[in-house]
Parts: sequence; structure tokens; C-alpha cells
Amino acid sequence: MKNPWKIAFIISLALFSLGGIFFYQQARLNDGKLHVVFCNVGQGDAIFIRTPKGLDILVDGGPELSSVLSCLSNHMPFWDRTIEVVALTHPHADHLVGLISVLKRYKVGSFITEKLENKTQSFRELMKIVEDKKISVRYGFAGDRLITKDGVVFQVLSPSEEFLQRTSPSGVIGESGEFASLILLVSYGEFDILLTGDSQITGLEEALGVQPLSQLEVFQVAHHGSKTGLSEEVLSEVRPRLAVISVGKNNKYGHPHKEVIEILRDKDIKILRTDLDGEVEIISDGKGWGLVDH
Repeated sequence: MKNPWKIAFIISLALFSLGGIFFYQQARLNDGKLHVVFCNVGQGDAIFIRTPKGLDILVDGGPELSSVLSCLSNHMPFWDRTIEVVALTHPHADHLVGLISVLKRYKVGSFITEKLENKTQSFRELMKIVEDKKISVRYGFAGDRLITKDGVVFQVLSPSEEFLQRTSPSGVIGESGEFASLILLVSYGEFDILLTGDSQITGLEEALGVQPLSQLEVFQVAHHGSKTGLSEEVLSEVRPRLAVISVGKNNKYGHPHKEVIEILRDKDIKILRTDLDGEVEIISDGKGWGLVDH
């Protein structure tokens, strides 16, 4: 017969360790601040947002199944298996593939995307999961707003229905074509961050027509730093303190383009890149903001 005292000791030790993990994560992940994490998922986008009262929002999922799950496990308490909102900026593989694993593993409250389809197998699989799990689907258009119970505002600045019709009249987006992409302004008190997906300059110009911005705290450089995603005129209007580029190491596209880096440096804007700096985490209490060291 096994020693009952030894078994009891092992069980007590396990419970003590579990309790320690619980209190550590409770203190670290529920600190009453807004957290925005640009996950390091390679050549793609995945942005995790945790609101001050612990609501979870995921914007895009990256190009493969596992990296985004690793990011979520690092920034969500182990007991939290619900993501209130998942947003897909546009149906390209480098933004959607990771969402397949997310939707399989987590309970998702609602799914927001633009009214465009892709004929790829990965997009069909993603939408089949959304349908099978009966997840509420909402199409985002310029002017739409979501305000959380703790005061975080998510505003869709682009695309408008007219922009979608003009750029993708068939309602279908190809893997190699860059058309409309959701542009989201996330605001908490005096802190603003602009999430741009794979937008092009025309999409950003439309967004700024909906909501003029000045002295933005954080700006996601569109389309992984493609030269078609940023201009001096756009940058002069938003005037961000920090520019974040989600991009993979040694990618075949040459992102970020040297012209984009030069534009940012000429404006003396701090640049962080997931290929060089890894995961980028920003926190704000609605007044000030800062970066978390990893």
C-alpha cells in the first residue's frame, strides 16, 4: 500500500502550486489596465486586447495554427476560455489561419469581419466553424462602434460600403490582391491606437475622412510595412508616438519596405517590429501608456 502521508503531501503541494499560479496570473493579468499585444506570429497579424475589466478581444490570428495560441496562453488566465470578440480584418491566409485553432479551442461570443469572401479552403473552413458553433457574425462598416462595459471604444473607420463596392465589386478578395481591410480605432480615455490590417493608402485616407486623428499614441503600420500602405501625408496627419510593424523575419516580400522605414525615421517616430523585437505589449490606464518588457 502506498504511503497515504506521501500522497497527501503531493496533493497539497500541487494545490499550493496551482494556487500560486492563480494568484500570480490574477495580479499580472487583471491589473485594471488596457493591454494591447502585437503577437509575434511571423509574416502576418494577430493582436490581442484585454480590457481593464478582463474582456478579451482578438484581431486576426496570423498565418499558422499554433503561434496565436501561444500568445493567448501567455496573456489570458489559464482558467479563462472565453474570447468575447474575434475580428478578422480581411480574409487573407496570413490573418485568418490561426483563427481556425482559436475558434476550436475557445468559446467566442461574436465574430466581426468585413463583407468580403475568399475562395480558399482555409477561409471556408473558418466560416464553417463559425456557422457550426453558431457564433454571431457582424459585418463592420465605417461608423460602426462597440463600447465595452469598462469604457474601451472600438470604432470602425473603414471600409465604407461604397469603398467595398468600388474596390471589390464581386464581393470576393483574392490571396494576391490587396483591397479593403477593416481599420479599427481603439480608444481608452486619452489613449488611442489605430489598427490598420492590410490597408492601402486609399483606405487610410478614407478612414481619416471618417475620423480625423492627430497625435495618435500608437499606429500599426499597414500591410506589414508595404510601401503601398503608408505615405508622408497620412503620417503627418496621425503623428504617432510609436509605430508597430507586424512582420516575419526574412520574408519573401521584403517587408518592411525601406521607404516606409525612412518615412518613419524622418518624422522621428519610434519603431518596433515583431521580427526584430518580438512580441510588443502596450498598456494604458487611460491617461498614460507604456511598453511591457518581455
